[in-house]
Amino acid sequence: MQRGTRWIGMLAGVLALAGVVTAGVAVADPADPQAENTAPPVASGPLVAGTPCTTSAHACVDLASRRTWLFAEGRVVAGPVPMRPGDAADPTPRGVFAVQWKAEQWTSRESYTQMPYSVFFAEGGVAFHQGAMDTPSAGCVKLGEADARHWFTTLQVGDQVQVH
Repeated sequence: MQRGTRWIGMLAGVLALAGVVTAGVAVADPADPQAENTAPPVASGPLVAGTPCTTSAHACVDLASRRTWLFAEGRVVAGPVPMRPGDAADPTPRGVFAVQWKAEQWTSRESYTQMPYSVFFAEGGVAFHQGAMDTPSAGCVKLGEADARHWFTTLQVGDQVQVH
């Protein structure tokens, strides 16, 4: 009987350790389940001066120059600020997107790296987030801490993101 009790105790310890290792790693669904049934966003309006994006965007990313901006009512309200995109192996997707959801503290399920101030906008977990600027992202748009915090507090679910 003591052997069975020891085995159960070891199993409980392993399960507890697994819980600690995966703490903070979760699968989050979009805030609005109906959002998946809406038409994809479309860029509209004239270009905002000095950027590759139109006035319908709330966030603009220029991959070639590694810069990003925030817009309000078709005008630049922040930026340009430096950003770090993905590389050839994990490129940042180009296109017009909408903010899907946000997480102030997030841990990547793929690489188990911290992604503070995440603003998710494209399939595959692509987000604006705080990160080291000296290494490429896994397709995300990495920002310095102050900029990531600003993008996190400013952008809201549904806001348009244009990546060029």
